Amino acid sequence: MTRGGRIKDRDEPERRCIATGETQPRGGLIRFVVGPDSQIVPDIEGKLPGRGLYVSADRAAIAQAGKRKLFARAARVPVTVPDGLDDLVHDLLTRRVIELIALGRKAGQAVAGYEKVRDWLTTETAEVLIQASDGSERGKTKLRPPAEGGSYIGCLTAEELGSAFGREHVIHAALAYGGLSSRVVEEAAKLARMRGTVGGADATGED
Repeated sequence: MTRGGRIKDRDEPERRCIATGETQPRGGLIRFVVGPDSQIVPDIEGKLPGRGLYVSADRAAIAQAGKRKLFARAARVPVTVPDGLDDLVHDLLTRRVIELIALGRKAGQAVAGYEKVRDWLTTETAEVLIQASDGSERGKTKLRPPAEGGSYIGCLTAEELGSAFGREHVIHAALAYGGLSSRVVEEAAKLARMRGTVGGADATGED
């Protein structure tokens, strides 16, 4: 993700958003399926069986899809849309990003703390710089994302980022090169769009 919160261009399948009508890479969309009880279910991990219904990772688009009965139209069957679907998607995405970062920590592919992150950036170990959205501006200028092909995530709060590392709060973190980092970046890009944040415009400080 760039500092503007945009998913980097990559060769991936495209899908059409049922709310906006726009076709875009699947990585920028939320997949939904019709559950056994005919209720619309967010498929954050993209693994649930059934025909996928795609909506842009945007609160307004998700709310519009429910309000205008676009899920039923796309599915061609009567469906039930849960109240607060956009809030549900936001919460599931938040949990997903935190869980993925936690997986990286357990696998030795993620570190937290200013000094450790600076070390990884200096030694070119880090592929992704993560900074808390509610960190201080002063620290923002001290750490920069990797110059070559690096990414930046700035949509999590210090408390949310801390929970991924088993701490009360974390301001700076980094992910090493590997398959997990691209998954974190993609899911965080969706979350940034859901939150209406601009990449890391309001990150960061020092732990």
